[in-house]
Amino acid sequence: MHMDPIMASVVGAIFLMLSAGLVLHHLRQPFVVAYLLAGVMIGPHGLRLIDDQLLISRIGAFGIILLLFFIGMEISPRQLTRNWKVAVFGTLLQILLSVACVWGIGAWLDWEIYRIIMLGFVISLSSTAVVLKLLKDWNELDTPCGQDVISILLVQDIAVVPMMLILDYIGGGHQQTGQVLVQLVAGAAIVLLLIWLAMRESVQIPWLRWLKGDQEIQLFGSLAICFGIAWLTGLLGLSTALGAFVAGAVIGAARETHWVHESLDGFRMLFMAVFFVSIGMMLDLHFLLENLHVILLLVLLVLLSNTLLNAAILRMLGDPWRENLYSGAMLAQVGEFSFLIAAVGFQSGAISEYGYQLVIAMISLSLFASPAWIQLARKLLSIDRARADCA
Repeated sequence: MHMDPIMASVVGAIFLMLSAGLVLHHLRQPFVVAYLLAGVMIGPHGLRLIDDQLLISRIGAFGIILLLFFIGMEISPRQLTRNWKVAVFGTLLQILLSVACVWGIGAWLDWEIYRIIMLGFVISLSSTAVVLKLLKDWNELDTPCGQDVISILLVQDIAVVPMMLILDYIGGGHQQTGQVLVQLVAGAAIVLLLIWLAMRESVQIPWLRWLKGDQEIQLFGSLAICFGIAWLTGLLGLSTALGAFVAGAVIGAARETHWVHESLDGFRMLFMAVFFVSIGMMLDLHFLLENLHVILLLVLLVLLSNTLLNAAILRMLGDPWRENLYSGAMLAQVGEFSFLIAAVGFQSGAISEYGYQLVIAMISLSLFASPAWIQLARKLLSIDRARADCA
């Protein structure tokens, strides 16, 4: 019997991923850490069980789409509008101050403006995937701190689109006027749709009732809703992940749609795992060990500066310091969309191969360290005790 040689590698990779998850779950560590470690082990810089990083990165991108679809279902637009000042002004201030911090370093090192803005954008984005997973695991999605963090994360994800346009413009790219107008109109339509959903208690989508009786149809129908709207936003030049979030918000506002969450939960976990495994696979262990002291210093500076920066911004908007510092720790890591910004900078020549690998390692280790950093903040700030006293 003929055996495909690639199957042994695939099966071994899945085994290591599951084993790492079981071991770290027993040690009470988030599954995100397990996925990152598994990616390092099975990737081209580890055991080389899987070398096709492009393929697994694209599969992992589906995990982000499904994640934001679930976020849209679980978060009420009505609640988010209550935090619009935090979401809009908090995110805008954070991006501007991040760029200003990099500008100070860049002026000293004589960096060009493109590199300064690109790196400022990189460190300004937090990880929606990591933070929302932790908030859900700790039952903090509906807390004031959780709502502030979620609203900022969602606006950050939306801000990726104008970031790409800005980098394209200052990098010498030329977007057609018609394409830019389409993006602006589509973005405005999404904002108006979310405002409309926020003004209503619920919406009725009659044809959703047809899907309730058959589990297989439920699966296909819910996937069609998610990817259909994501495809539409992609065609309009916006993020497909943003479209998935809008689809989730519409479904979440409709009546009797709990079956969508149940039908897709297994798919969400699968693609989330593959996404973080793909991040681990991008780490060059040889480069990491050679530059470990520089990378660790960068990660520590980013975690500390982002924590304090976000805490100060939230304090300016009126929240208490303890909750602000905890929210700042939640937003301290560098997010998954920063890989996209860094890749654009590398392709344009704004950063060298060394600089690109340094940024990739810094982002990956910040994601890896994020759960421990947030747990440390919880302990130092006595978050659990404070909430128990309030209860």
